[in-house]
Amino acid sequence: MTAERPSVLFSCVHNAGRSVAAAALLRHHGGDRVDVRSAGSRPGTGVNPVVAQVLAERGLPVTDHTPTKLGHELVEAADVVVTMSCGETCPYVPGKRYEDWPVDDPKGQDLDTVRRIVDDLDARVRALLAELVPSPS
Repeated sequence: MTAERPSVLFSCVHNAGRSVAAAALLRHHGGDRVDVRSAGSRPGTGVNPVVAQVLAERGLPVTDHTPTKLGHELVEAADVVVTMSCGETCPYVPGKRYEDWPVDDPKGQDLDTVRRIVDDLDARVRALLAELVPSPS
């Protein structure tokens, strides 16, 4: 892992909900201390509108996000690859840290459910950030 600025790749199938939210949250909390990307094996056409609404409520607009195709080069560039318990198949690159987070799919869910999903992701992202870039004591 790059000691100065670790790189994290979030992946879900469509790169439209969970991975987008996790990336936005990590960018927000990590600032320039971490490099963040997101992608999907079968990218959708845009961000889930309810996820976009919940993130906008938190001051994290994702209207400029375009779902990205997951490829070997993105995995190769990451120190940590996080999938979202969605049966995502990531290219395997030796020496990378892989995690699978059991996070509910926001697709088709109501606003309160998506808020809960984003809260879950927020807690996971904060824990990952604390591990990757510990605060100075």
